[in-house]
Amino acid sequence: MLKLNNLLKTDGELTVKGRTFLTWGSIFYILLLCLMCFLPQVPEKGMETPGIQQFGRIVVLLIPFNSFINLGQITSLYQLIKVFVQNVMNIFLLSPLIFQLLWLFPKLRSTKCLLFVSFAISLFIECTQILLDILIDANRVFEIDDLWTNTLGGYLAFLLYKTCVSHWKDKFLTSK
Repeated sequence: MLKLNNLLKTDGELTVKGRTFLTWGSIFYILLLCLMCFLPQVPEKGMETPGIQQFGRIVVLLIPFNSFINLGQITSLYQLIKVFVQNVMNIFLLSPLIFQLLWLFPKLRSTKCLLFVSFAISLFIECTQILLDILIDANRVFEIDDLWTNTLGGYLAFLLYKTCVSHWKDKFLTSK
Protein backbone atom coordinates (compact mmCIF):
# COMPACT_ATOMS: atom_id res chain seq x y z
CA MET A 1 0.00 0.00 0.00
CA LEU A 2 1.28 3.44 -0.92
CA LYS A 3 1.36 5.93 1.92
CA LEU A 4 2.47 9.55 1.70
CA ASN A 5 4.89 8.91 4.56
CA ASN A 6 6.73 6.48 2.28
CA LEU A 7 6.88 8.97 -0.60
CA LEU A 8 7.59 12.29 1.15
CA LYS A 9 10.04 13.46 3.77
CA THR A 10 8.94 15.85 6.51
CA ASP A 11 10.27 18.83 4.52
CA GLY A 12 8.01 17.97 1.58
CA GLU A 13 10.77 16.55 -0.63
CA LEU A 14 10.56 13.10 -2.18
CA THR A 15 12.00 9.98 -0.63
CA VAL A 16 13.88 7.54 -2.89
CA LYS A 17 10.67 5.52 -3.20
CA GLY A 18 8.69 8.68 -4.00
CA ARG A 19 11.22 9.73 -6.64
CA THR A 20 11.06 6.29 -8.27
CA PHE A 21 7.25 6.30 -8.18
CA LEU A 22 6.96 9.75 -9.81
CA THR A 23 9.69 9.03 -12.36
CA TRP A 24 7.70 6.04 -13.60
CA GLY A 25 4.49 8.05 -13.37
CA SER A 26 6.04 10.77 -15.55
CA ILE A 27 7.24 8.24 -18.12
CA PHE A 28 3.79 6.66 -18.23
CA TYR A 29 2.09 10.05 -18.66
CA ILE A 30 4.53 11.07 -21.42
CA LEU A 31 3.54 7.89 -23.28
CA LEU A 32 -0.14 8.78 -22.84
CA LEU A 33 0.58 12.33 -24.08
CA CYS A 34 2.24 10.92 -27.18
CA LEU A 35 -0.81 8.77 -27.90
CA MET A 36 -3.24 11.66 -27.30
CA CYS A 37 -1.30 14.26 -29.26
CA PHE A 38 0.44 12.38 -32.06
CA LEU A 39 -1.83 9.58 -33.26
CA PRO A 40 -3.64 10.46 -36.50
CA GLN A 41 -7.15 11.83 -36.02
CA VAL A 42 -10.18 10.77 -37.98
CA PRO A 43 -12.09 13.84 -39.24
CA GLU A 44 -15.53 14.18 -37.68
CA LYS A 45 -18.28 15.07 -40.16
CA GLY A 46 -20.34 18.09 -39.21
CA MET A 47 -17.62 19.39 -36.87
CA GLU A 48 -15.89 22.04 -38.95
CA THR A 49 -13.75 24.32 -36.80
CA PRO A 50 -14.18 28.00 -37.72
CA GLY A 51 -10.96 29.90 -38.46
CA ILE A 52 -9.00 26.89 -39.73
CA GLN A 53 -6.37 27.61 -42.38
CA GLN A 54 -4.84 24.92 -44.54
CA PHE A 55 -1.46 25.08 -46.29
CA GLY A 56 -1.23 21.82 -48.18
CA ARG A 57 -1.33 19.11 -45.53
CA ILE A 58 -0.54 21.55 -42.74
CA VAL A 59 -3.62 22.70 -40.83
CA VAL A 60 -3.35 25.62 -38.42
CA LEU A 61 -5.64 27.70 -36.25
CA LEU A 62 -3.81 30.96 -35.63
CA ILE A 63 -6.69 33.07 -34.28
CA PRO A 64 -6.14 33.74 -30.57
CA PHE A 65 -9.20 32.94 -28.44
CA ASN A 66 -10.83 31.33 -31.49
CA SER A 67 -13.46 29.53 -29.39
CA PHE A 68 -14.75 32.86 -28.09
CA ILE A 69 -14.36 34.86 -31.31
CA ASN A 70 -16.20 32.29 -33.44
CA LEU A 71 -18.74 31.24 -30.81
CA GLY A 72 -21.57 32.49 -33.02
CA GLN A 73 -20.69 29.93 -35.72
CA ILE A 74 -21.48 26.98 -33.45
CA THR A 75 -24.72 25.46 -34.69
CA SER A 76 -25.63 22.86 -32.06
CA LEU A 77 -25.47 22.15 -28.35
CA TYR A 78 -23.24 19.16 -29.13
CA GLN A 79 -20.70 21.41 -30.87
CA LEU A 80 -20.82 23.89 -27.99
CA ILE A 81 -20.19 21.16 -25.42
CA LYS A 82 -17.38 19.71 -27.54
CA VAL A 83 -15.65 23.12 -27.86
CA PHE A 84 -16.00 23.74 -24.11
CA VAL A 85 -14.69 20.28 -23.18
CA GLN A 86 -11.78 20.58 -25.63
CA ASN A 87 -10.68 23.86 -24.05
CA VAL A 88 -10.95 22.46 -20.52
CA MET A 89 -9.04 19.33 -21.57
CA ASN A 90 -6.30 21.50 -23.09
CA ILE A 91 -5.96 23.39 -19.83
CA PHE A 92 -5.41 20.13 -17.95
CA LEU A 93 -3.43 18.27 -20.64
CA LEU A 94 -0.01 19.03 -19.17
CA SER A 95 -1.07 19.43 -15.53
CA PRO A 96 -0.36 15.84 -14.40
CA LEU A 97 3.08 15.86 -16.02
CA ILE A 98 4.05 19.30 -14.72
CA PHE A 99 2.80 18.38 -11.23
CA GLN A 100 5.09 15.34 -11.19
CA LEU A 101 8.04 17.25 -12.67
CA LEU A 102 7.73 19.88 -9.92
CA TRP A 103 8.26 17.18 -7.29
CA LEU A 104 11.16 15.66 -9.23
CA PHE A 105 13.03 18.82 -10.25
CA PRO A 106 13.35 21.59 -7.64
CA LYS A 107 14.78 23.99 -10.27
CA LEU A 108 11.32 24.14 -11.91
CA ARG A 109 9.75 25.62 -8.79
CA SER A 110 9.80 29.26 -9.84
CA THR A 111 6.90 30.82 -11.69
CA LYS A 112 9.10 32.06 -14.53
CA CYS A 113 10.82 28.70 -15.06
CA LEU A 114 7.59 26.76 -14.78
CA LEU A 115 5.77 28.96 -17.31
CA PHE A 116 8.70 28.65 -19.71
CA VAL A 117 8.83 24.84 -19.42
CA SER A 118 5.04 24.50 -19.78
CA PHE A 119 5.05 26.74 -22.84
CA ALA A 120 8.06 24.93 -24.35
CA ILE A 121 6.43 21.50 -23.93
CA SER A 122 3.22 22.82 -25.49
CA LEU A 123 5.13 24.39 -28.40
CA PHE A 124 7.01 21.11 -28.93
CA ILE A 125 3.71 19.22 -29.11
CA GLU A 126 2.19 21.69 -31.59
CA CYS A 127 5.30 21.76 -33.82
CA THR A 128 5.48 17.96 -33.76
CA GLN A 129 1.86 17.85 -34.92
CA ILE A 130 2.83 20.01 -37.93
CA LEU A 131 5.72 17.65 -38.66
CA LEU A 132 3.38 14.65 -38.46
CA ASP A 133 1.00 16.34 -40.92
CA ILE A 134 3.89 16.85 -43.33
CA LEU A 135 5.17 13.28 -42.96
CA ILE A 136 2.04 11.14 -42.63
CA ASP A 137 -0.97 13.48 -42.99
CA ALA A 138 -2.02 12.84 -39.38
CA ASN A 139 -4.89 15.37 -39.53
CA ARG A 140 -3.55 17.26 -36.50
CA VAL A 141 -4.04 21.01 -36.07
CA PHE A 142 -1.51 23.53 -34.77
CA GLU A 143 -3.69 25.68 -32.52
CA ILE A 144 -2.34 28.90 -31.07
CA ASP A 145 -4.84 28.62 -28.20
CA ASP A 146 -3.31 25.31 -27.14
CA LEU A 147 -0.13 27.18 -26.23
CA TRP A 148 -1.82 29.38 -23.64
CA THR A 149 -4.28 26.76 -22.36
CA ASN A 150 -1.51 24.19 -21.83
CA THR A 151 0.67 26.82 -20.15
CA LEU A 152 -2.23 27.79 -17.89
CA GLY A 153 -2.59 24.13 -16.96
CA GLY A 154 1.09 24.05 -16.02
CA TYR A 155 0.58 27.08 -13.79
CA LEU A 156 -2.44 25.47 -12.12
CA ALA A 157 -0.29 22.38 -11.44
CA PHE A 158 2.27 24.72 -9.85
CA LEU A 159 -0.40 26.19 -7.55
CA LEU A 160 -1.56 22.68 -6.63
CA TYR A 161 2.04 21.65 -5.91
CA LYS A 162 2.58 24.66 -3.62
CA THR A 163 -0.70 23.91 -1.81
CA CYS A 164 0.23 20.24 -1.31
CA VAL A 165 3.68 21.06 0.06
CA SER A 166 2.22 23.69 2.39
CA HIS A 167 -0.37 21.25 3.77
CA TRP A 168 2.23 18.50 4.10
CA LYS A 169 4.60 20.76 6.05
CA ASP A 170 1.72 22.03 8.23
CA LYS A 171 0.80 18.43 9.03
CA PHE A 172 4.28 17.77 10.38
CA LEU A 173 4.58 21.08 12.22
CA THR A 174 1.28 20.55 14.05
CA SER A 175 2.03 16.90 14.86
CA LYS A 176 5.25 17.76 16.74
